[in-house]
Amino acid sequence: MVPALLLNLLEGEYMKVIRRDEPPVEDRTSAAIFVGGRVTGHSIVGSDMNDYYNFTSVSFEPGARTKFHAHTSDQVLYVTEGSGIVADESGQVEINPGDAAYIPAGERHWHGAGPDSALTHISLQSADSTTEILE
Repeated sequence: MVPALLLNLLEGEYMKVIRRDEPPVEDRTSAAIFVGGRVTGHSIVGSDMNDYYNFTSVSFEPGARTKFHAHTSDQVLYVTEGSGIVADESGQVEINPGDAAYIPAGERHWHGAGPDSALTHISLQSADSTTEILE
């Protein structure tokens, strides 16, 4: 019997640690989904590493946010820095470091920084998810 670690190495699959400064940060401000200010982001774990999910860090300068949109998969947002807002058609909720927001597939929502604070969150959603901008 081949030990699991050796089998993973032979198949080219093994644990990888991604350091905070490794993934290149991209300016995403001009993407159609964003309004109100500068937005940057980087893929932490994406399609280059797995077939199942995307794990992405997104940073919003004060006032920057997404437009109303919906995804074809569930989405989880986890706040790492700053404070901001997550909203659906029924209202807005302030989010702060350590808070998580679960957004079911198909729900109209937006998220981003508040007017006076930057926000960084991690987004987790399935790799095959698509986004429809609704405003």
